[in-house]
Amino acid sequence: MKSHNPVTTAVNSFPVSNMELRKQQFMPGEIPIFDAAVIYMRGDYWQFRMWLKGEGKYARKSLNTRSESTAVERGKAAYLEIYNNAQQGRTYFSITTKQGVALFIQHRQKDVDAGRIVSGRLGTIQTHLQHWLKFIGATTKLKELDRTDCADYQNFRIKAGTKRTTISNEQSTINALMRWLFRQQETPIDGFEFPALPKLDRQDDSIRRATLTGTEWRNIFVYMRRYCSPAECSDSEQRMLRQLVRHWILMAANSGLRTGEQRQLRWSDVAVEGQQLNGKTIQLARIRVRAETSKVRQSRTFLCRGGDCLVRMRRLWPNRPPSALVFSLDGEKQLSERNLLEQFYAILTAAGITDFAQRQIVPYSLRHFMITQRVMAGLSYEQIAEMCGTSALHVANTYYHVNDQMRLTSALADFAHNADGSIRTTTLWDRTKPAPPTPALDLLEVEWQDEQPDDEDLD
Repeated sequence: MKSHNPVTTAVNSFPVSNMELRKQQFMPGEIPIFDAAVIYMRGDYWQFRMWLKGEGKYARKSLNTRSESTAVERGKAAYLEIYNNAQQGRTYFSITTKQGVALFIQHRQKDVDAGRIVSGRLGTIQTHLQHWLKFIGATTKLKELDRTDCADYQNFRIKAGTKRTTISNEQSTINALMRWLFRQQETPIDGFEFPALPKLDRQDDSIRRATLTGTEWRNIFVYMRRYCSPAECSDSEQRMLRQLVRHWILMAANSGLRTGEQRQLRWSDVAVEGQQLNGKTIQLARIRVRAETSKVRQSRTFLCRGGDCLVRMRRLWPNRPPSALVFSLDGEKQLSERNLLEQFYAILTAAGITDFAQRQIVPYSLRHFMITQRVMAGLSYEQIAEMCGTSALHVANTYYHVNDQMRLTSALADFAHNADGSIRTTTLWDRTKPAPPTPALDLLEVEWQDEQPDDEDLD
């Protein structure tokens, strides 16, 4: 085969400082390309080979031609593409999806360290991306991905029983990953084209199913005292764990704290304030949620019932410093999710709530319960939103129609004209006899009055 002398054009003097050939001696049949790559014949077709100094590997590809002149032109084009990408910081060889996820998690850990997101949020991101890796494949090359490669992701997750709201959140996390990897030049796409999810019916009964009824709460409340008694549990260490979960449940049902917020609550964040009501002292809890522990990254302070819960906890776990965690057996280690769930479901079962799995009742359901009770008590959406660290619009859209009592109140609402022509609000009860029944006292208020510290709690 005749030797090939590179054509002397401007492009032949292309910079090659980062693309040096690994060898300067060429075998017969090898043709240098810009003095930085070679083409050679293997079998019937020309091949391209180029040493990538930065990556420590050869880039190889078939030029799919038997023609030497065509191979030279295609070899130049291959070199220019690799060179241009290298100048922009792009690598030739692709990392895997698993490696890309690991880099992204390292990047988001910096946000946790800087206080921009909470550690629980990072855990959620990791969970979302683990589901995606199971779908896309942990060894898939990032540079081989196409925008349509996740078109079936929704079906994959729906088959696993995942709720649509969760799928929507996962898709947002996945595309956040892809946007970051695209900026790092690790992938040619900045996101996937997910099919639109069906719009959710915000007025369905999903929230009602995922929370507790008044009767169920009363059963839980009454049983928990026995659950923590020596007669029910002879092991003192186990009994202290039960007490911790019992008080977690009581505080969650009265404060509406998110699970992550309550888990990170410290004694310096809480105080007990006594208020007089009808000649009796009601112990209220003043709670400060720090911005770094809040899902929405905003601090808030509010009053709620449950001050006597904190008083009892002080007696059960005395001498805790202000920096100690409230819901912790030792003041340092957070109540684990495993212990919380194990005790929580045991209490539900004993209280006769055996369909908790089907209704998706979880510790977060206590927040739903608290908000529903506050709506029924007549608090404004703004008041509830301030307590719970959410928006008034979210409370109005999500919780107002969650039970028949509120539907009945809406249906019976009425008005009447006063003698001076003004209007006053009434109900249909005002037009009929006998008079409406006396409203029941607020469930939580009655029970907190009954729930006074006693020696039994310390057994």
